[in-house]
Amino acid sequence: MQAVKSNPDRENVRMIQLDEFELWRDRGEEAPLIIRGEARIPDNASGTVVICHGFKGFAHFSFFPHLAERLAEAGYRAVTFDFSGSGVGEDRETFTNRDAFTHNTYLQELDDLDAVVGEARVRDWIDDGYGLFGHSRGGGIAILQAARDPSVRTLVTWAAISSTNRWAPELVADWRQSGYTPITNARTGDVIPLSIEILHEVEEFGESKLNIASAAADIDVPWLIVHGTDDESVPVGEAERLSSLAGRKSEILLLEGVNHSFGGKHPLPEVTPTLDSVTRTTVDFFAKHLAKS
Repeated sequence: MQAVKSNPDRENVRMIQLDEFELWRDRGEEAPLIIRGEARIPDNASGTVVICHGFKGFAHFSFFPHLAERLAEAGYRAVTFDFSGSGVGEDRETFTNRDAFTHNTYLQELDDLDAVVGEARVRDWIDDGYGLFGHSRGGGIAILQAARDPSVRTLVTWAAISSTNRWAPELVADWRQSGYTPITNARTGDVIPLSIEILHEVEEFGESKLNIASAAADIDVPWLIVHGTDDESVPVGEAERLSSLAGRKSEILLLEGVNHSFGGKHPLPEVTPTLDSVTRTTVDFFAKHLAKS
């Protein structure tokens, strides 16, 4: 547990407590799944936002700490965590748990999110309802969660995927033959194999519990959909599809010329005007709608 002050250069200085946690999900004879994270807890918090990172991401990556800090400064508990299959190890920074990454799946991430929300309730970080944020694949997980958990009161997604089936037929053919497909981390150069387990999972549940499009149509809470028109990883058309499915409960914000990470790099050397603007918009959206829930 650590107490820190919010940025003294900002108008309202708050004391923010940083609580770290580690959850072990038992799997019998298999190695346990480990979720590591932290909560930023301001004095007199007005609510809670749980933050989900994306594929090849982690809680300390690029803009996630910045977003969490801005939420805490605005009076909201911000819970960030590494999915158990992120591949990131104990240092919360490097991909030392390659086997975990290899065998990660969508359903495992949904179970991880349930575990984090459950722990947040035990620690009184969530009183009743909560806000949910997700980026990229984490956005897809957040959409699925918002559709199935009535405690989610407000949703914000950045560059969210609209489908769990993301692989070209030729890649799938090679994948079936070898049982693995290589995943390259452009930032680090690491190449880590991804097991065919996730493909089998999508083939079995892609039209049911992993159907993001169906979940989007079912969401009945305020939802801000943010996407850059120059996203190199998730086409902007996926945001337009989600917005169309969600209907009047959603607001869509398309950012001209903005990429998948909204101008953020890792480590984050500076907060670009684009990242600052979209962060402010996100915090304001949570503040407006969580206050009404």
